[in-house]
Order: sequence, then C-alpha cells, then structure tokens
Amino acid sequence: MKIDLNSDMGEGFGVYKVCDDEQLMGVVSSANIACGFHAGDPEMMARMVRLAKQHGVGIGAHPGLSDRLGFGRREIPVDAEEMEQQVLYQLGALSAIARAQEVSLSHISFHAAMGNMINREPALAGRIMQKVKMIDPDLIVFSMPGMTIEQAALDCGLKVLNLFLADRAYDVKGQLVSRKLPNSVIKDETKVRARVRQFLEKGSVTTIEGDVIPVRAKSILVHSDTPGSLELARTVRSEIEACGGTVAPAREVLA
Repeated sequence: MKIDLNSDMGEGFGVYKVCDDEQLMGVVSSANIACGFHAGDPEMMARMVRLAKQHGVGIGAHPGLSDRLGFGRREIPVDAEEMEQQVLYQLGALSAIARAQEVSLSHISFHAAMGNMINREPALAGRIMQKVKMIDPDLIVFSMPGMTIEQAALDCGLKVLNLFLADRAYDVKGQLVSRKLPNSVIKDETKVRARVRQFLEKGSVTTIEGDVIPVRAKSILVHSDTPGSLELARTVRSEIEACGGTVAPAREVLA
C-alpha cells in the first residue's frame, strides 16, 4: 500500500520561517509550496524546489489569497475573474521556477480561505479547474473527499488525490472543525498515531463528537504551521511504515 505524506511548505518570507523546511523535506513525499500571496517569496520558492528535487519529493503549487497578515485564512471578497487570475498567477510563478531547475509540478493544493471559497461555488470551481487543465493536464488536484473541488477536477478530466488530515479534528459531517474551537488541532503523539492507524486499517476517523465516519483518501496532510510539525510528520511516517505502508509521492500513489 502506497500512501502520500504531504505538507504545506515555504510558508514564510524573507528571513521569516514557519517551520524547519529543510528537515521536513526529508520526511514528506509531496511538498505544497506557497506561491507568494499568503506566504512565500521567489527566493524561498526556488529553495523549496531545490530541496524537493534533492529529496525526490513531489512539487506542488499551494496558491492562497493575497493576505500575508492573515496567513490566507481570512476570506477576501473577489469575483470569479480575480480568483481565476490569482490562481493562474501563482501556479505560473512556481511552474517557471521549477522548470528553470529542470523539474515539473506534480500537483496543486489550494490554501485555506481560497480553497473554502472555491469549494462553495461549483461554477467557480469548474472554471478554475478548466484553466488549470489548460496550463497542465497532468496536474493532480489535492482535495478532501466529497468536496466541490474534487468533483470539478474529475469532471474536466484531472486526477484527484484525496487527503486525510492527521492533525485536525473532524465533525460528524466530515468537515474540519474550526481552528477557533478547543481541540481542533491535534498535537499529542499518541492521539496522532491512533488516528493514522485507524485511517490506514479501517478507513475511518473518530469525530470530535465521538462518532466514527468513513474517510476515502490516499494522502495524509501535516500542516507545517502546527507546533512541532517536524516531529508530527515523523510520527505519521513511522506509523504508516509500521502498518506496512510505503510513503510515496502523489504520482506514484496514483500510478
């Protein structure tokens, strides 16, 4: 069983860093690289691409809203045309940086508020997926299962890799619990291991209400801005391997 382990990376700018990207790159199999709007800058993007190439890690664009102060988590009113161009601008920037280092992007993963806004509007999701396909029909779209983004990507012929979030609580509807609520972010190693094992062995997760719901996914996401993210990623990887799984980049998982 091949499982992708991905993380959002390069989410600083200038001298500011969110996590130990260098060490984390040696643990994950796919990197979602911030493209300069909610975080990141050209030099950091280039450094993340170099690191990913060195470690054989899949490179993905991680576009977000233009909101450094809010880390891309605040919704900003934009129309469909603006949203489309923001996605294409960021995707194009990282694609050019990657091509200059003789590597190509494998996937796209939308950040926070941008992803939430696209998920609420089927027409917007369809429009953006069509443009993503025009840029690169081989790109894999990362999405939680059952989301509008997933269906829009499939409808236009793009591949989708579904995500399970090891460090975030789910509600009974299969949605993520707001970060503003207690126990929404899971940091305890024992709890993370138990969640990963349950997901791998039973294909389910226990919600914050205590219910057990099914989870359809082949990739585990660890947020790099979660405190202790490096150790968290190591914990997830070791549990995957302990369950007999192999950590592999998105393209290999879907091959």
